[in-house]
Amino acid sequence: MSGDGFETRAIHAGHEPDPSTGAIVPPISLATTFAQDAVGKHRGYEYSRSGNPTRTAMETCVASLEGARHGLAFASGLAAEDAILRTLDPGDHLIIPNDAYGGTYRLVARVHERHGIAWSACDLRDPRALEAAWLPETRMVWIESPTNPMLSIVDIAAAAHIAHERQARVIVDNTFATPYLQQPLALGADASVHSSTKYLGGHSDVVGGFIAVNAAELADELRFLQNAMGAVPSPFDCYLVSRGVKTLAVRMREHCTNAQAIVRMLREHDAVAKVMYPDESEVARRQMRDFGGMVSFLANDEDAALELVTRTRLFTLAESLGAVESLIEHPARMTHASVAGSPLEVDPRLVRLSVGIESQADLLADLKQALDAVAG
Repeated sequence: MSGDGFETRAIHAGHEPDPSTGAIVPPISLATTFAQDAVGKHRGYEYSRSGNPTRTAMETCVASLEGARHGLAFASGLAAEDAILRTLDPGDHLIIPNDAYGGTYRLVARVHERHGIAWSACDLRDPRALEAAWLPETRMVWIESPTNPMLSIVDIAAAAHIAHERQARVIVDNTFATPYLQQPLALGADASVHSSTKYLGGHSDVVGGFIAVNAAELADELRFLQNAMGAVPSPFDCYLVSRGVKTLAVRMREHCTNAQAIVRMLREHDAVAKVMYPDESEVARRQMRDFGGMVSFLANDEDAALELVTRTRLFTLAESLGAVESLIEHPARMTHASVAGSPLEVDPRLVRLSVGIESQADLLADLKQALDAVAG
């Protein structure tokens, strides 16, 4: 492949024309097993849990976009997170954001804690808070930037410096930013993780997860876990992610443009108490190409938030995010219900938008009519 541009790699990396037919789109390999030339001698594949040509193509492409030497695909974002957390040993300590995604909190607090992993949460925007949370047994720092759902921005390079001085790994959930907007490995992270269900797939039709790493030792450990646990995506799921990734750059540009127009409108509306968007963060301006398609804001009270999310027409009331259609949700009762009663509990006034790529004027009109209605 010639050409190093992001858009070029998104289309061509790992996806050469089929050598036998010349097909521009490589055929989906549905085979579960592969013929061997002799006992233990095969042509790169033996069983599809261990490896599959369609998965290899997708892993190669997304790893290239992350600037990574190694990429591993999983059956979901949480399956990818689970594999990373399994690199910790009983007695190790993990630090997570104090506004982490509810699924990450549930996996840490209700699954891995039972198996001996200690954890604590802190405001990772403040390097002093990270240092204060550090324990002798801390082995991993889990970063989201932007966070879900508060869209807080963490200085990845600063956190990586603190962690690496203490021989700990830094993992960055890069789902909201995508490889197009942010490169965690280039900022010092040891792994970049995605729910490829979201922007990588981009069309609300596939569930998947992804991990990008540079260190061969960590890649080998994760590859062993990927095979041993078996939480791998199907070939068709890998094809869908590969197809989605081809338009990632152009979609992200439109997501960002629409989101910024909505932010401007929200900041002027009486029904909105506060808007969360990364454009006001100096760190975001430094480590991101643009600010993304996610927008969160506080309504004036919980009742207004609950009414608002039912009044939009183009913004569909639904969980998930990062696809071509616009979605609206109430995190406290939907995506983040699992953190209720915990230190990570979400403000019940919060509304989260996943801004799609529909007509900007239509999105603004839809949201404005809903806001006007709850404003009285």
